Amino acid sequence: MQANIHDGMTGIDASALEGRPFFFCGIGGSGMLPLAQIAHGMGHAVGGSDRSYDQGRTPEKFEWLASHGFTLFPQDGSGISSPDQILIASAAVEDTVPEVAKAKELGCARLSRAELLSTFFNQAGYSIAVGGTSGKSTVTGMIAWILSEAHFDPTVMNGAVMKNFVNAYNPFASARVGNPRIFVSEVDESDGSIALYRPSVAVLLNVSLDHKSIEELRKLFGDYVREAGCAVINFDNEEARFLAPRADEAVSFAINDPRADITVEPDSIEQSTFGIRAAVIDNRSREMFPLILPMPGLHNLSNALAAIAAVSAAGIEARSAAYALGSFKGLARRFDLVGTTASGITVIDDFGHNPEKCAATLRTLKATEGRVIAFFQPHGYGPLRQMGDELAETFARELGPDDITIMCDPVYFGGTVDRSEGTERIINLIRKHGASAEHVPERAACGDRIIELARPGDRIAIMGARDDTLSTFAKSIFERLG
Repeated sequence: MQANIHDGMTGIDASALEGRPFFFCGIGGSGMLPLAQIAHGMGHAVGGSDRSYDQGRTPEKFEWLASHGFTLFPQDGSGISSPDQILIASAAVEDTVPEVAKAKELGCARLSRAELLSTFFNQAGYSIAVGGTSGKSTVTGMIAWILSEAHFDPTVMNGAVMKNFVNAYNPFASARVGNPRIFVSEVDESDGSIALYRPSVAVLLNVSLDHKSIEELRKLFGDYVREAGCAVINFDNEEARFLAPRADEAVSFAINDPRADITVEPDSIEQSTFGIRAAVIDNRSREMFPLILPMPGLHNLSNALAAIAAVSAAGIEARSAAYALGSFKGLARRFDLVGTTASGITVIDDFGHNPEKCAATLRTLKATEGRVIAFFQPHGYGPLRQMGDELAETFARELGPDDITIMCDPVYFGGTVDRSEGTERIINLIRKHGASAEHVPERAACGDRIIELARPGDRIAIMGARDDTLSTFAKSIFERLG
């Protein structure tokens, strides 16, 4: 049987890392920053560099890092000075980057983000991993909040700021540094690194085509649930359900499958613009209890069921978990309400950047009345080439004849990426599908166009990833409208 979180927790320390200083290349990134926080919280000296730091972007983030014990350097190799340092760098970082070249010259060890994270994760006595194509950050935040409310003081690695844990000391709470023996983390399949983790509980939210072929995903996720003490499986997702027999022990959840261990009474679901509620059924105990979630959308109802199922696998009462989610504040840039003007125009800041995430956001908006103005900033030229056709189909399918999509050029911070294929092709594809779309190359000009189009009752969604300034852009739109 799967170990219970209440049981004693033992583990083997990664002794090779003890006392070693870390240097993070790209320390301000959404994946690197929380891991740097955790490493620092575990007693390691942490330094780093970042292209955004050199360019003066998001200065408040780097000021906070510098004032909280993180040593920052320009991205010129000057931060690598000792062979004892361990360089933490994405596998995609080229050997020509000064830090990489200097580390190689000095003989420094190098780890990827996933290699370091999985080391911390696997040495914890009790660990919960959250995997799947979409929803990982939200479910990780939900599980973290439930465990915190139950006084388990988890250490949490997330890819987004968890609003419940934001305070004056930690405004960038994409990580929570707590008891290192209880570790919660989202895990990534896109680079295959999900294979590095050995979770006590493995949550599988969904399996759908994204970065890899469906055959590759079946292998990765199948091994993931097989290695876990207990797997938590979404029975609403056919591919995830297909993998359930690979698990030694499993807890299932679903909105639409009444056979699942954790499900809902279908007639009880009530949706509003900024929340959803339902009667949750625990088929194992034959109990029914309310869930009042202050986040909209059926996808978030599914996320909540996943979190409840995950902590129940760890021995926490499902009813108590549902109650704790009533005070869950959500994550920054996950359908994040910026505000509503006096004339009823609502601005939402959202991380949607691939077809599935964008579809979830747009469906949530279309579940209630009002026209949608969807602004989308592609998060790179490479991703636009890879998933552009599916993105175009998503915006055309999910939005109605009165709605409009506005896209600027992809985000670009420098480098050698091929920029020959851009946003124009995607806009033309959306139009071919019969939907309304405009390409406005500069983001500032997109803001002007949104202000020009907006009318009372509209919902304006600012969507995109890999660019912290999108939140500032969303706020500026709201301020101009207000």
